[in-house]
Amino acid sequence: MLQNIISFLTEKTVFQNTLLDYLISFFIFILGLIFIKVFKKIVLKRLKVWTEKSTAIIDDFLVGIVEKALIPLLYFGVFYLSIRSLILTAYLTKVINVLGVTILTILTIRFSVAMITYILENYWLKKEKDMAKKKSFQTMITITKVVVWGLGIIFLLDNLGFKISTVIAGLGIGGVAIALAVQSVLGDLLSYFAIFLDRPFEIGDFVIIDDYLGVVEHIGIKTTRICSLGGEQLVFSNADLTNSRLRNYKRMNKRRVVFKLGVTYQTGSKQLKEIPIIITNIIKGIDNTVFDRAHFFSYGDFSLVFEVVYYVLSSDYNKYMDVQQEINFAIKEEFEKRKIEFAYPTQTLFLNSDSAVTKSVLKTIPSGLSKKQINK
Repeated sequence: MLQNIISFLTEKTVFQNTLLDYLISFFIFILGLIFIKVFKKIVLKRLKVWTEKSTAIIDDFLVGIVEKALIPLLYFGVFYLSIRSLILTAYLTKVINVLGVTILTILTIRFSVAMITYILENYWLKKEKDMAKKKSFQTMITITKVVVWGLGIIFLLDNLGFKISTVIAGLGIGGVAIALAVQSVLGDLLSYFAIFLDRPFEIGDFVIIDDYLGVVEHIGIKTTRICSLGGEQLVFSNADLTNSRLRNYKRMNKRRVVFKLGVTYQTGSKQLKEIPIIITNIIKGIDNTVFDRAHFFSYGDFSLVFEVVYYVLSSDYNKYMDVQQEINFAIKEEFEKRKIEFAYPTQTLFLNSDSAVTKSVLKTIPSGLSKKQINK
């Protein structure tokens, strides 16, 4: 009886394969399914339990990748091994090979996208707290996914026998025309990536570009928008910003301040020597400032000029103005105590009382204003 069954299985042929060949293929498939089930129930389950106890994040990600990408690949691998013992037609063999390449490519793309997204989200986006930056970051992730899927599809089509190089060459003329048409758009897109990766400025930074200044409020794929001090919105293309000399005041750790003041020429030498000491003591007594120097700078047209340099330990413009105002008030008070006069634009006319011209001029001046020295 057993011999008859074996003889029947080995002699009976269906589509160039004996029944025994189909039976062996079926048992290989069943054993493969059992192996996958055991792997999921024992190995994968224990890995999940281990990751729940672990504080690391990457192990959860790896277990998820194994479950989403490796398990489907194992199923196809079991199916492929089970039919290797069978004699298949050329058409069916080609279909299975195409199916294998397609599944392998899709799983590889999914793995690559998941890995890139995980790295960007957990080691880059996690550091960002600004919601606007996170939205820009999500746009970059979407673009990255599109690029990866595009390259994967081109690879798949090339392996399936499509002449990708011929198609690209056929599109050469049209591609050149399109490239010329969207040249500025592509330039702005590349500049967007440069801004995003290099970060010369961020949303909320106070910047100056040529004669324009304001606060960055939006960074888009094509343009960047800046709110000027006057309230209007300034729109710059990203390429213009990356090609410009841009000053970012938000990242200024401290502000160097230089100002000058002038006193009259009638100020005595003793008082002149006291002025640098007065200014030094005033600035050193103010918080968040570092005094640098105060000197008798030059002889001006109508004043004796002093130059003062100090630092404000803040990038806030309002803070700088508060400090400068406090310094100005203190200098004014100290000068009034010592009767030191600030200079203002004047012209002094000296007249010789013996000249005929002077006598004629003095006759026209009221008696209360007749002086040898007349200030205008």
